Amino acid sequence: MQRSDSAGRRKQGRDPRRQPDPERSTTVELLIVRHAWAGERDAEKWPDDRERPVPPKGARRFRRIARVLARLLPEVDAVWSSPLRRAWQTAEILEKRCGWPAPRELRALEPGGTAVEVTEILRPESAGRVVLVGHEPLLSELITHLTVGPSDRVILELKKGGAALLSFPEEPGAGKGVLAWLLAPRVVLGLRENRDSETR
Repeated sequence: MQRSDSAGRRKQGRDPRRQPDPERSTTVELLIVRHAWAGERDAEKWPDDRERPVPPKGARRFRRIARVLARLLPEVDAVWSSPLRRAWQTAEILEKRCGWPAPRELRALEPGGTAVEVTEILRPESAGRVVLVGHEPLLSELITHLTVGPSDRVILELKKGGAALLSFPEEPGAGKGVLAWLLAPRVVLGLRENRDSETR
C-alpha cells in the first residue's frame, strides 16, 4: 500500500538524525510516543493488521496532543517510527503539527521488537533530542529498561497517544535514564476541553 508523500522520504537506516547543534548540551533526550488511537483489530477490514490506520477521530485527538508536545519540545533532531501504518501516521502528524523532521523507519520498533535491540541501536546513533513512535508493550518495556535496567516488570504503561520524556547525561543505556515527565492523553484532552469551554 502506498504511503503519503512524507513516506516517500522514508529510509531504512541507522543514522536518520540531523546534524546536532554543537552548542546544545551533550544531554540526550528521548521522547517515546505510543501511536494514536486506531480502533481494534478487525481481520475482515484489515487482514494484515500492519495496515490498520488511525481513523479521523484518532487523528483529531492526536493533533491536539501534538500541539501540546510542540510547546513542550519546540525542536527535535530526529523522529524514528515503526513502519506499521498507525504508527507511521502518528509520526506524520507530529511532523506536520510540530514542525519536526520527517519520520524515518526503524523496524526494531515493530511489535515483536525488544527493548535491548532498540537500546543497542540508540546507543551509537542518538544525539540531542530523539523521538520514537511505536507500540505497546515494547514502549513500556523500553522505558523500564532505560530507567530501571533489566526487569521482568514494567514501571508504567503508555496509553494510545501518550508520551514520556527520558533524559540521559550521555548516550542511552540500561538504567541510565531519568523519567522527566509522562503525558497522559486523557489529561491533555481534558485540559484542552476545559480551556475551550472557558473561551466560548
